[in-house]
Amino acid sequence: MTLNTLQDVYQDQLQDLHSACAQSLDVTTELGRAATNKELSEALIAGTKGISEGLDGLKSICAKHDIDPTGTHCKGMEGLVKEARAHALQEDFGDDDVRDAVIITQYQRMVHYALAGYGSLLAFANRLELTDDAAVLEKQLDDTYDGDRHMTQIATEGGVNKAAA
Repeated sequence: MTLNTLQDVYQDQLQDLHSACAQSLDVTTELGRAATNKELSEALIAGTKGISEGLDGLKSICAKHDIDPTGTHCKGMEGLVKEARAHALQEDFGDDDVRDAVIITQYQRMVHYALAGYGSLLAFANRLELTDDAAVLEKQLDDTYDGDRHMTQIATEGGVNKAAA
């Protein structure tokens, strides 16, 4: 696909973010199962619900524009997923609290990729005057920010980092 217009870029990035979210879904479940901190585990499992809702929103936007949401593979998220598995799931840990700290780190890296994707798509939708799309994207962006802030709270106020220290 040749990208000639902002609409072309928008459609390409919808597919890329759909791929990114789909790839992050399974590893987020795995991270949730591996976490020993109850609040962290519950937050990650809840995060899978948010990722699924995001995928549904992206699918609905793609359908409106007659785009196959699975039309591309996000190599950026592929790398982040590999890193999450390598560093948080396959690494040897002598302390469960340390693993939990690493789980948060790896999850937030994936979340920050999604934040960049949703933020860019929202800006494109607004510029293209796609009001309905923008509303869906803004909700997902807000929900993703909320999830990211919750992870930071678990790491700091929730005591994961203190326990790992």
